[in-house]
Amino acid sequence: MTHIRPAKPEDTSVLLNLAKEFATSFTVEESGFQQALLSLFADPSAYLAVAEANIVVGYILGFDHYTFFANGRVSWVEEIMVRPEQQRTGIGRLLMQSFEAWAKSRNSKLIALATRRAALFYQALGYEESATYFRKVL
Repeated sequence: MTHIRPAKPEDTSVLLNLAKEFATSFTVEESGFQQALLSLFADPSAYLAVAEANIVVGYILGFDHYTFFANGRVSWVEEIMVRPEQQRTGIGRLLMQSFEAWAKSRNSKLIALATRRAALFYQALGYEESATYFRKVL
């Protein structure tokens, strides 16, 4: 049975390893990761949860913020990662459901995300394509 819970400092090493597996455009460095994790634990607009099935097998990281266009808050899924051997078992769905519940509790008007590899997964959860994603590495 998989349980979704808020991430804790004791999850640091497993989160670091999962983040390293998740990243394709950047190399996750431990010092940057540690700094980010401390900031995330202190940020009330951040949501960081883990999926635990005896061990941590995935995580989700997202945020919410105010906007003009949506007449209030919107939430953004920044990262979601499930160990490859645990994918297609419903864990990603559970992580997304936990984020959706958090976003609703904060009165977000919508949830958005960008993906390169998982469009079918998000469509199966009721998400629809809405925009093109652009980025500029600084």
